[in-house]
Amino acid sequence: MRGFEGDLHTEPMRIQFGPSHPATHGTVKIVLDLDGERILDADVQVGYLHRGFEKECETGLFYQNIPYTDRLNYSSPMLNNVGYCLAVEKLFDIVTPPRCNFLRVIGGEISRMTDHMLSVGSSAMELAAFTPFLYLLEARELLLDLNDALCGARVTTNFTRIGGLCADMPEGFKDFAVPRLDRVLKLVEDADKLLTENPIFRERMEGTGSLPAKDLIAWGVTGPLLRASGVAYDVRRVHPYLVYADLDFDVPVGEHSDNFDRYLVRLEEIRQSRRLVLQCLERMPDGPVDSNDPRVRWPGKRRVYTRMEELIDQFKLVLEGGYPPPGEVYHAVEAANGELGFYLVSDGTGKPWKCRCRSPSFSNISPMNLMLKGGQLADVVPTFGMMNMIGGETDR
Repeated sequence: MRGFEGDLHTEPMRIQFGPSHPATHGTVKIVLDLDGERILDADVQVGYLHRGFEKECETGLFYQNIPYTDRLNYSSPMLNNVGYCLAVEKLFDIVTPPRCNFLRVIGGEISRMTDHMLSVGSSAMELAAFTPFLYLLEARELLLDLNDALCGARVTTNFTRIGGLCADMPEGFKDFAVPRLDRVLKLVEDADKLLTENPIFRERMEGTGSLPAKDLIAWGVTGPLLRASGVAYDVRRVHPYLVYADLDFDVPVGEHSDNFDRYLVRLEEIRQSRRLVLQCLERMPDGPVDSNDPRVRWPGKRRVYTRMEELIDQFKLVLEGGYPPPGEVYHAVEAANGELGFYLVSDGTGKPWKCRCRSPSFSNISPMNLMLKGGQLADVVPTFGMMNMIGGETDR
C-alpha cells in the first residue's frame, strides 16, 4: 500500500472550555490554544462565582457571618465554619472546652472525607469508571447521615458557634457512627481495588498534570496537590490546633507530583480521617461544649423567658454582638484542598473592620496553565478533577 505523503501540519486552534462545561464542577473558563491535540497554552479564568463574601462579612456581626462560610467550599462546609470561628476566638482570646474541640475534629474530618470522595469519585466517572463513583457516592451518603445526626443538617451544617457549638453530640451517636464508618472503609477499599490497578485509569492519570514541588511552593499551593509532590506540609501537623497534637495520624505524601499521586494521597487521607474520627469517639471527654465567656455565650432560653437580666443580655448580643479588643489575627486550618486561613481586623466593635479569606482553591488553580502546557487535550479533565477547584471558595 502506498504511504500517505501529504503535509500533516495543522493550524493552531483556540477553544473555550467552560465556563459551563459539566467537567468543571463549577464556573471556570479555560481558553486553550491547541496544535492538534497538544496544548500550546492555557488561560484559566476565574471569578464567575464571586459573591462578595469578604465584604459581606464586614457588614455583619461576627456571629452572623458563620452561615456565609458554609458556602465557601460547599463540599466540606464544617471545615470552613471551624476555621472562621477559631480566628474569631483568637481575636476574643477565648479558650473552648475540650469536648467542643473533639466534636469539631469529628465534624471536620467527616467533611474532609465527603470532599475527597466527591473529588475522587467524580474524577473517576469522567474517565468512564462509573462503578467506583457509585461506591464512593454510597460512602458519602453514609457520612452525610452522620452529619445529619450530629449537626441536624447534611451539607451546610452551620454547626459551629463562636466559643463552642450549637448543640452537643446526641446520645448514642458513637454506636450509630462506628458501623457506618466500617462500611465506609469497605466501600473505599472496593473503589481502590477497581481504580488503582486499572490500566486505563493509570494511563490517564500517571505523568499528567505534573509540576515540581518548588514551583508549587512558589505559587502558594497547599493540601493534597503539594503533598503529592513529596512535601509533607499539613497545618494539622505543622501548626496544630484543636486536639490534633494529641491524636495519632499520618500525613500521606507522593513522589511524582502527578494526577495519580494526587488521587492516592486523597484516598489515603480518607482512611486517616476515619482513623481520627474513631479516636475522638473513643477519647471523648465529658463536659460542656460552649465557653462561658459572656461576650459570646448566649443565655439559655429558659432563663431568657423568666429573668430580665438574661433577656437584656440576649437582646444586646443579638443586636450588637460581642466586642473583641482592637487588633488583628490570622488563623489557618487544614481544609480539604489545603490551607484555609482567615485574617480578621477588629476596631473594637461587633463587626469585623476587615475580613480576608485565604482560600486554598484560588492558590491551587493559579499554576494550572503550567500543568497543562505541553500536554494533551485529554489531560485537562483529570488535571482539573484532581485539583478539586471549588468555585465558591476560589471566587469568594
